[in-house]
Amino acid sequence: MNEDLRNVVLGVLATGVSASLGWLARTYLWRRKLRRKQAFFGLTGGSDCLLVVNRKAGSERAVHNVDVSALLELSALIKDCGARPEIVQHDMARQGLGDRAEFCVGGPYSNRRMAAHLGSLLPGLKVNVESEPVADRGMFTIGEETYRADPGNTEYALLARLTGGEGGLPVFLFCGQYAVTNQAATRYLARHHEKLARKYGSGPFVLLLKVVNSEAYGPDVVELVADVTRQAREAREASAPEAAAT
Repeated sequence: MNEDLRNVVLGVLATGVSASLGWLARTYLWRRKLRRKQAFFGLTGGSDCLLVVNRKAGSERAVHNVDVSALLELSALIKDCGARPEIVQHDMARQGLGDRAEFCVGGPYSNRRMAAHLGSLLPGLKVNVESEPVADRGMFTIGEETYRADPGNTEYALLARLTGGEGGLPVFLFCGQYAVTNQAATRYLARHHEKLARKYGSGPFVLLLKVVNSEAYGPDVVELVADVTRQAREAREASAPEAAAT
């Protein structure tokens, strides 16, 4: 073998080795990224999870078309993890927490399971479900702070990752003041789940989000107002009139 041929052969071998090492490195990084994503969402390849949907206002079974879009975004995340979603109406999801990862969409006025989660897991948070006065519809009270919606201009949503039950798998809450804010919360998770996983790991968090000018921008312009995990998870102290009544 002359020197030129030997150099060609060595070059081909070096190229093959480099390509193989590059492929192995990319595969390793992809698998590590996937494992982190699966751990954050509480999903593994072939596992099942629960997608709990609310109902459209004034309807017993229909789901708001905006909430359907939110479910599709969540389904894409679940599929990426190799898991299978089971879609269940809010009043048919009669099971505990922790055995399966859960994604619960909708406010407590249209989603009974969301109401149960808020009451048991977030005692420091109150969502006004009364229709009057109009200005207070859907108002969030977190600790001592209140957040009222200005429909179409400024609206709020809660995005939470919590755990409960013996299984230890998470439940994700997407609780908005309106349907568009539910979708804004799911879209925020889809866009920022890697950042949230790096910050919180597998721990709990409750984030207050502000949806800006949804009349013009829909669910796309979302601002993080605050991390309200501590305030939402701590039981509120009874006010003086309430204490006197008891």
